[in-house]
Amino acid sequence: MLFRNRFLLLLALAALLAFVSLSLQFFHLIPVSAAKNGVSSKSRKRILPDPATEPPVTDPIYEALLYCNIPSVAEHSMEGHAPHHFKLVSVHVFIRHGDRYPLYVIPKTKRPEIDCTLVANRKPYHPKLEAFVSHMSKGSGASFESPLNSLPLYPNHPLCEMGELTQTGVVQHLQNGQLLRDIYLKKHKLLPTDWSADQLYLETTGKSRTLQSGLALLYGFLPDFDWKKIYFRHQPSALFCSGSCYCPVRNQYLEKEQRRQYLLRLKNSQLEKTYGEMAKIVDIPTKQLRAANPIDSMLCHFCHNVSFPCTRNGCVDMEHFKVIKTHQIEDEKERREKKLYLGYSLLGAHPILNQTISRMQRATEGRKEELFALYSAHDVTLSPVLSALGLSEARFPRFAARLIFELWQDREKPSEHSVRILYNGVDVTFHTSFCQDHHKRSPKPMCPLENLVHFVKRDMFVALGGSSTNYYDACHREGF
Repeated sequence: MLFRNRFLLLLALAALLAFVSLSLQFFHLIPVSAAKNGVSSKSRKRILPDPATEPPVTDPIYEALLYCNIPSVAEHSMEGHAPHHFKLVSVHVFIRHGDRYPLYVIPKTKRPEIDCTLVANRKPYHPKLEAFVSHMSKGSGASFESPLNSLPLYPNHPLCEMGELTQTGVVQHLQNGQLLRDIYLKKHKLLPTDWSADQLYLETTGKSRTLQSGLALLYGFLPDFDWKKIYFRHQPSALFCSGSCYCPVRNQYLEKEQRRQYLLRLKNSQLEKTYGEMAKIVDIPTKQLRAANPIDSMLCHFCHNVSFPCTRNGCVDMEHFKVIKTHQIEDEKERREKKLYLGYSLLGAHPILNQTISRMQRATEGRKEELFALYSAHDVTLSPVLSALGLSEARFPRFAARLIFELWQDREKPSEHSVRILYNGVDVTFHTSFCQDHHKRSPKPMCPLENLVHFVKRDMFVALGGSSTNYYDACHREGF
């Protein structure tokens, strides 16, 4: 009888613990595993919908988890995969900065308490985190293009400042850098051990989060690098358009796209109801709440497992978050259908793509400069590039997203060069508009460089319609 009572007691205890664990996960008070909502470690890195693994209906929580990109075990990636007779010639990396503190605060609520100091014994952790901090503390004399030389090299505020990179963001890019090091340096020997400054091309916008993300990736890629060999160029525009930023037609496309977003929002009665409820909770007009872009702050709460804010009138909750996130997903879907954003993207991404193919063409001539290019940027940088390449089904750039162009040479036919395009480790070469059907005609698992060159030099303008054959004419055509 005593044994039976003990057994029943243990059974009841186990059931209670299981219930508590599931409840905490459901209410998002403890970190969920990668398998929640069907998000396995494999499917987390998908960028194109897969009917076999995606939720049967739109799931805002699933999408938000992908967006957070919470560091976990090392992912399997397709970077650097090529037949043995191919030689890697150059690599061009575009990244979005890592996880950051919100740019906006929900009015009349307490800011989320996120610590932006880097602490080795706090999750998420990376083996190189302490060494990264130590190395950054030695870089005060680094020579960067102004105004980058006035920015801090790593985040260091006990309460994050607005838009500041978090420890999660640093770890995300240390992981990215280490992954690329294992593939491009250890396996393919892209750079010699005594690499020089002119073999790197580094560029970032003037935000601390992009400079620090670039440095974190670079440290993972080239641990304990010589500061004298590192020079980051400053890019004033989030489009990385350098001296080609004036483009009236691109701005007209953007205005029409913003109008589309506005009309879609007006049609969403559930969204307006949600904004109204949240406005009552924080005791401000609905219009003011909407202008504060609450999803930005709510995503920070969600990604860091911090409870949504409360006032004496109630609490912002998960249902509010789901409605706003669902609208974001629906907006992205309509954006693909209406094509206005595509027009904006073709013109917005052209300068940076043109720079990239020029750098590739120099490498095909045997030049050894700028073999590894890194652009540390924003979601509004990567998103137009993805759209312009024809990757319309790709998910919106998550924190620490990476888009990579690889240039390869066929050793058996040295005059032939090919490219591979990868997004978050997935080979999307044959999803691009300039190489969709090439794999049906060729056994090579990559695309001829000529296809990409023709696309940038000609086909991008054809896709816009009209008779323009160059960037200047496309930006200034009449009657748009």
